[in-house]
This record gives sequence, structure tokens and C-alpha cells, in this order.
Amino acid sequence: MEKVRVRFAPSPTGPLHLGGVRTALYDYLFAKNQGGEFVLRIEDTDTARYVEGAEDYIEEALEWCGIIADESPKKGGKFAPYRQSERRDIYDRYTEEILKTDYAYIAFDTAEELDAIRAEFEAKGDVFSYDNKTRNLLRNSIALSEEEVQKLLDEKTPYVVRFKMPIDRTLNLEDIIRGHSSVNTNTLDDKVLVKNDGMPTYHFANIIDDHEMEISHVIRGEEWLPSLGLHTLLYEAMGWEAPQFAHLSLILKPDVSTLINKDNIDSITKSFTEEFVMKNSQFSFDESAAIIKSFFSEVKSPRFKSMLNENEKDNEITASVKQFLKKGLSGKLSKRDGDKFGFPVFPLDFKDPATGNISKGYRENGYLPEAFINMVALLGWSPADDKEILSLDEMAKEFDLNKVHKAGARFSKEKSEWFNHQYIQLKLDEELLQILKNSDLNLNIEDGKLLKIIHLMKERATFPKDIYENGKFFFEAPISYDEKASKKAWNEETSAILGELASNLEGTEFNAENLKQIVHDFAENKGLGMGKVMMPLRLALVGELKGPDVPDIMELIGKEESISRINNAINNFK
Repeated sequence: MEKVRVRFAPSPTGPLHLGGVRTALYDYLFAKNQGGEFVLRIEDTDTARYVEGAEDYIEEALEWCGIIADESPKKGGKFAPYRQSERRDIYDRYTEEILKTDYAYIAFDTAEELDAIRAEFEAKGDVFSYDNKTRNLLRNSIALSEEEVQKLLDEKTPYVVRFKMPIDRTLNLEDIIRGHSSVNTNTLDDKVLVKNDGMPTYHFANIIDDHEMEISHVIRGEEWLPSLGLHTLLYEAMGWEAPQFAHLSLILKPDVSTLINKDNIDSITKSFTEEFVMKNSQFSFDESAAIIKSFFSEVKSPRFKSMLNENEKDNEITASVKQFLKKGLSGKLSKRDGDKFGFPVFPLDFKDPATGNISKGYRENGYLPEAFINMVALLGWSPADDKEILSLDEMAKEFDLNKVHKAGARFSKEKSEWFNHQYIQLKLDEELLQILKNSDLNLNIEDGKLLKIIHLMKERATFPKDIYENGKFFFEAPISYDEKASKKAWNEETSAILGELASNLEGTEFNAENLKQIVHDFAENKGLGMGKVMMPLRLALVGELKGPDVPDIMELIGKEESISRINNAINNFK
């Protein structure tokens, strides 16, 4: 059996998307499951779209996720270099080879010439394609004589290398996830293999690199399915054995009904309206916003989808809004979705060097890498027994490409938060202590006390910062008191009751067990129900009727602070 070798080959044209992380993860899991090797290769031939810092971002993101390559630009390996921009001499050699076959030719058509031909076709209601029906009419080495070609070459006329698609062949294609398919070559065009600057396009470069690096399996997104016929023929043209292919389904936009609520409907409406008016400048912002909000107000109704499909008596703006929303709320998950609905689509924050804009990252939003990777893994793959919480090693032991779904996987913000909550619970208190100490929170408290706070608060935490946010009363006294809680917990007798309790606390040993007994005895001696004492006491300490057991709070903030907060509350409710 051949050694399994897989590669993740991103382009450094921006931050790594959730879908890219999943592809890298499935590559990694498959390699580890099969005892194989995982290669990181940077496909940086698209110089026009190259983004400074993107390659470093990709490597840092994968490291944060725990997806460690066996070979990479940074680590090296026996098939180095691992950047396409450093492999020009290899591509030049194979360009010469393919031009000796009947599978490639050179074309001298300029962009302007092709635009003019495209316009002629469109004027007749046709669509132009550079293929086996048109290539004999264009400026290339098939249509021109040898003398004409040589003359153009002698004059240093720029040219590209195109693949010569065979005529009327049925290609039988196999995919591990999707099974058998076929395509007729008459439906495929003559793709550019080498650009006029001498650099190969993705199609040619990745075939060469996969062959040179002995890649056995190519796992990639379904957007590359239409290229499978071309790539299969390229292997044939070069006389090479093709790897096995597996095309992953899309990660789909989340269900909008789970994202819109009364607190965010206005901001989401504004975001959608800005995009709509940008594309439809003939409509006013206010009128567009009113229509969009009217639809979003019904988003949790069973009628919502049918409302978007109804078209009777629609005026122009309503019809346009419906089309815009149908398109904008379905399909592939994008960065815009994260911006609109307030969730990250990138593993780490990314600052665009051109605009200075920062795109949200899971790491900076408080997600643990283990939770993030677990969530991503289950976007399209089902482990045995429908298990949901798995470590990276456990995933690798179970991973099977045959269990990867053909259908698109719908992203869920709610589920991603659920995963993070589960992993927060699995963390040792000491681990969370280090995470909090390394955060930008201003925690002016000794480690021992912080550990106790973590133990009390982590059960309610989805993110590490929630331990602080939900337990802020441990770090600072309340400056106001919840109005609804105040009406429930405080009456004309309460100040006297808490004043007397505060006096009783002066000479008390301040630990939770002792405090619980003291408060209980105080209430019993006064003939009061525990609620008459505990509720206002909690309100005085916290500012709301929430938090862990009152004696635990008192022990951690200390005697002086506890009595001070009780007196502050008494003064507030005078």
C-alpha cells in the first residue's frame, strides 16, 4: 500500500476562512489516521492578490488549532521548497515537457482581442469560450503556421500556454466522498496553464507539485469539482498516476432565525440595508430599512420563508428586497455573515494591511482551540455513536473520509458557543487561571482567591472572560441596584435587619461554612424566613439577585468589604 501523503495548499491572499481550516483539519486527521504525512504548501503564484502577512497568519492559525504540518515552508522537508514562487525552475521544465505533447499549445491573443471577440458573441446572444470550437479561429499555435508562430516568438510577443482539451471524450471520474461522475470534454474549455509572465496557474502548478511531492490524496472544497476533469487529463498528459480525490461540501450560512432577536434586530437591519442600498442605489435607505425590518420581525415565524417567495402585488422595492434577502440568507458562509450577525469566520483576528480593518477571530473572542477544532470537525463529518466531544487524537483515530457528508454543513453560532462551554467545564481551574492571567482583563487579585472564583463561576461560563463578567461583584462593589430585584428584596424593614446582621458579623470568623450558620441562626432568632435575609443580603453584595452562594461571596470579598457593601445598600435605600 502506498504511503498516504496529503497537502493543504492555501493561497496567501487573505486570512484563513473556516472552510479552509476544515480542509486542513480533514487533511491532518486523514493523514494521522492512515499513518501518513501532512504537508503545508503555500500557493503564492497569484501575485496580484497577494496580501502581506497572510502566510504568517495561516501558519500561526494552524499552529493555534493544533494542526501541525510534517513538512512546510517553515519546517522544510525532502520536497522543499514549499512555496510555489520558489519553484519556478521546476514549472519551466514541465512547461517544456507538456508543450512537446498534443495536450498544450501557445496562444498570443491579447486581453483586448479576447474582449472584442467576447463582445461579438454577446451581440449575437452567444457566450464565448476558448475551446475546441473556437481555438482554430484564434491567434495561437494551432491556427497559425509554424512560420507565423516563430515570427511572433522572435518578436518577443507575450503568450500564454493553454491546455488543448480533447474533442468529444467522456471522462469517468471518481471521488471518495461523491462517488462516480462523468463529463464530456466538449463542455470544457482550454484553460490557461502558464500565464504570460511565465508563472503557472493553479491548475498546472498544483498538478506538478502534487506529483513532485508524491501526494496520494487530494482533499479540497467542492468549488474545485468542475476542474476535476481538467486535472485528470493533466495527469494523463504528463503520463503520471493521478491521486485520489475527495471534494468537501460547503459550509452553509447559519439559520437566520437563531440569530435575530429584539436586541439586535436594528443593528442587523442596518447592516443588511447598507449592503442592499449599495447594490440598489435607486431606493432610499429609510424605505429599504423599513421593508427589511418588517421581514426580520417575522423571522421566527413559520411563514418567514414563504413570505420571501410570495410575489403577488409586490412593488419594485419589495420585490428587490425579497430577492436580495433570499440570496443573502442562503448559500456559502462568508465573512460578511460574520460581520452582520456578530460571530467570527476566521480562527484569529486579521488586520488588513491595505485598509487597517480588523476581522474577528475565534481566539481573540475567547474560544479555546480544542473547542474550535471540535466544532469545525463536525461540520460535515460524523464520528461513531454520534459522539460530540472529541480530542484531536480521538478524532484522528476515528476519522474516515467515507463518513464525510455530501450535503452542505450548516454553521451554528449557538452550537459553536455550546462547544466552548463544554471545554471550559473540562478545563482544570488552574488552566483557566493561566488563561485569565494572560488576558487583557484587569484582575487585581491574588491567585488563591481567583482560583476559588473560577471554581464557583466556571459552570456558568461560555468564555473565560465570562468568569470575570458574570462575577464582577467579586472584584468591585456594586454602584447601582437592579430595580426589579430591589422591589422584590427590599422593604421598609430590610435596612434595620441588615444593619443588625452587619453588627453581628464584626467579630465573626469569615469562612463560608461559619457565615452560613451565622446567617441561618440570625434569621431563626429573629423569626424571619431565610429569604427575608438572604435576598437583600445578596442584593447588597452583588447589586442583583444572582451569583453563587452568598456565604461563598462573603468569604472571598472579605469581612471589611462585605460589611461596607451592606452599609452602602442601607444608605442607598434610605
